[in-house]
Amino acid sequence: MKLLHCSGSLDFGTWPVLMGILNVTPDSFSDGGMYATPDAAVKRADEMICQGAAIIDIGGESTRPGAAPVGAAEECDRVLPAIERIRQVHPNALISIDTSKAAVARAAVTAGAAVINDVSGGQWDPKMFEIVRQTGAGYICMHTFDRPERMQQNPEYRNVTQDVLDFLLQQKRTLLDLGVQEACLAFDAGIGFGKTLEHNLDLIRTGGQGGFASLQRPMLWGLSRKSFIDKKLERAVEDRLSGGLAAYASLLRCPDPQIWRVHDVRATADFLAMYQELLD
Repeated sequence: MKLLHCSGSLDFGTWPVLMGILNVTPDSFSDGGMYATPDAAVKRADEMICQGAAIIDIGGESTRPGAAPVGAAEECDRVLPAIERIRQVHPNALISIDTSKAAVARAAVTAGAAVINDVSGGQWDPKMFEIVRQTGAGYICMHTFDRPERMQQNPEYRNVTQDVLDFLLQQKRTLLDLGVQEACLAFDAGIGFGKTLEHNLDLIRTGGQGGFASLQRPMLWGLSRKSFIDKKLERAVEDRLSGGLAAYASLLRCPDPQIWRVHDVRATADFLAMYQELLD
């Protein structure tokens, strides 16, 4: 299976594709402020590409629970210099823009991003799907219960797995009806975005059992350093790697194409290499 995007395609094999997280924000929950300058962003992108990241996901607005929104102009000021510099240094790198704003998505694609990673799944900006169609960018459509400042306020579902799947299927139909190519699409169940601990664990279990196969597209899983690990194991952000890898390992039971969005690219790549070696 392939993920088409405006500058080519990403081929999926047997094992998950790694997406390295590059937050150019002052307030992200794990690494806020660490890569806010173009020089720091390029250096971090260098590291992650060398460690095995196939995609560099650049975000300019924190989406942690309770985070305050950022305007499109400020978000562009944060992400565009990083995208442009990384594109200069790594002309063949696959860059995604982590944004829910159509204006930011358009500017980022113009600057060199090839994939739009939208945590709102098209819910917060009515122009987003049209930008996806116009640019030919890859599009990752995520489920969220609400905006970050409200999403953890008593999230309720009839059945979390079915509700999330129904939403993603509906968004897929809408995108296809607008003329977006199916091969440009990937999906994300939105772990940690308006879900309780049990909601998150149920969705991960479902993913490991192939419960999102009816989407017939790659699934992105963002489990890295998420708070559900702390709620289960009582671990600070910097101590959640092992719990996150265990959660990711459960997804390997499912043969469907996957993207793993991670902070710790080297450790995750090493884990996958050793896991594969022991199976061969």
